[in-house]
Amino acid sequence: MRKHQELRVWQQSMDLVEQIYSITKTFPDDERYGLISQMRRCAVSVPSNIAEGAARGSTQEFIRFLYISQGSLSELETQILIANRLNYLSDISVNINSIQQISSQLGGLIKHLKSR
Repeated sequence: MRKHQELRVWQQSMDLVEQIYSITKTFPDDERYGLISQMRRCAVSVPSNIAEGAARGSTQEFIRFLYISQGSLSELETQILIANRLNYLSDISVNINSIQQISSQLGGLIKHLKSR
């Protein structure tokens, strides 16, 4: 197995973390411990779980952590939609597209690992 830093899905999820930190800077201060914190934690969870899974000794463990990353992406997508409904975000298409691309890559990696 390659190092997690070499995985494109990890690289793109790191980019997503930067995007989420950037967009949440514009949220109201009263969301600091609410939506801002939750969105940032979910975003950080994605590459972190990819890295942790890759460091585990077995393919099954790696797959388990990839599923956790997918769950975090789903949470994050929901939180972006909530932020949009609250008028904290005007254009969510870039973030939603990034999430969908990463989720698709995770699904492909899981499928590949299961077939080994």
